[in-house]
This record gives sequence, structure tokens and C-alpha cells, in this order.
Amino acid sequence: MSNAVVTTSRVTDQAVENRRPVAAAAERFLANGGERGRVGVVFGTGLGGLAERLDRLVCMPSRETGFLPASTATGHAGRVVSGRLNGVPLVGLQGRIHGYEGFGGEILSRGIDLLAELGVERLLLTNAAGGLDVMMRPGDIVVLHDHIDLVRFAGSGGSTMSPRPGRGHGPVYAPPLVDQVVASATKAGHRCRSGVYIYVSGPTYETRAEYRMFRRLGGDVVGMSTVPEAVRAQQLGLEVTAASVVTNVAKPDAPSVTDAHDVCTAAAEAAEGIWVILESLTTSLAAF
Repeated sequence: MSNAVVTTSRVTDQAVENRRPVAAAAERFLANGGERGRVGVVFGTGLGGLAERLDRLVCMPSRETGFLPASTATGHAGRVVSGRLNGVPLVGLQGRIHGYEGFGGEILSRGIDLLAELGVERLLLTNAAGGLDVMMRPGDIVVLHDHIDLVRFAGSGGSTMSPRPGRGHGPVYAPPLVDQVVASATKAGHRCRSGVYIYVSGPTYETRAEYRMFRRLGGDVVGMSTVPEAVRAQQLGLEVTAASVVTNVAKPDAPSVTDAHDVCTAAAEAAEGIWVILESLTTSLAAF
């Protein structure tokens, strides 16, 4: 037997071994009454209430999967959910974990592995973010067409650089979906545009000097999540789109105080726009 065959066999065996925990977690969710889904969604800060609108809703605490840790962040319920929207089966995460909670590496994107295991083909990631353009208003929606990963560059424990098997190539955020959801939200009367997300580790909010730097780098919004999930989803071959709700606007020369409760409140007030985006993603799949 050649060395190439032996190496391939070992890689395959390792892949099977690595898949066992997520496969077991999926089976636990299905045994709890959950369903598989074609569309996946991660409900970010203040947006978890949208899950309650799904038909045939089933919920399970994330920690009961034996695979996902519980979130400790404000505005994150920490549940796996499934349901139907426009007749399309959907599965999602009601809240997420963050690097600033003490999690790092592949743990930050385990939820995406679970959604993929449950059959997800198309993924919507949502978050609450700070707006970097002074013309923005709280409640605006920015659909990501790219990101800048400052956590990776800083060498933080939340880095997205850990090599993991996958097949993703090209843009992380699917350009056709970006155009589709921006058009849908705008047509429905929501202030929505595409832009660049800057990923930082947190948990503190940014300084005035950092805001100025982020603008010069080309960022439109800044936040502490989403990028590890988006990168992993691309590796798994999912269609990815992501939407940031602007909950506060950076004005370095006229700073104001923002806390986690303010962010949750502002995000919840913009929930209708996110719901329109989710409807757009399911409606276009229902046609096939």
C-alpha cells in the first residue's frame, strides 16, 4: 500500500471521528422534536424574539446538545430552534457565544457545524453592531459584502485562522444574496445598504481613536461576532449572508455612553427589517 493511500485513509478516519460529536448533537435535537432545515439563521443580540414567529417552533437549550456551550452574553438566550417560514424548514441558534466570554478557536463556530449537520444550505447571520458612518441612524441595517478580521491580526484566542477541513472558495458572503436581501429590505421601507464589518474581540466598546482608525480602514460597522461563523460556513459550502443592525453610531467628536441593554433595545426595534430579509431568503428557496 502506498504512502498516499495510507495518508488518505488516516485523513478520512480523522474526519469521521471529528464528525461524531456534531452528529450526536444533531440527533439529540431531532429526538427532542426538532426538524432539519434548508435555511439556517443565527439570531444575534436583541433579535432572538424573531424565533417566536416561526410556525411549528421547537426549542432546545444549547447546552443540552452536549456540543454547544451556553452563552453568558446579554440578549442571547442560548437555544437551538427549528420551525417553518413560508413553508420552508428552518433551523437556527437563538443567540451565540463570543470570544470575550472565554471561548476561542473552533468553539466559536460549532453552532455552524450543527446547522450544517441539520441540513442547512443557506445561512443568515445577524448581529448588533456600531455604525461607523455619522450619517447612519440606529435601526439601519448593513448587509455584509466583506469583513476585516482584526482578531486574527491581533493573534487573539478567538482567531479564525485555525485550519479546518472544508471546501470554501471565493467571497465569504454570496454576492447574489447580498443584492437580493438589500433590495428586499429597501423595498419594504427599511434603511438598508451593503458594507464592510470590522471584527474585534471586545468586550469593551471602542475608543474614539479606534473609531477613527476603523473608518480609515474602510469599515462601515464594527462588532464582536459573526466572522468566525461566516468563515466556517463558507468552508462547509453554505451560501452565506450576514446582516448587522446598527444600534449606536460612532461620533468620536461627540461621544455618548452605550451599554449592553441599550444595544439589545435598539436591535429589537429593528427586528422587522431582519424578518423581511429572512422571508426573502426562504421565499426564494421555496420556488425550487
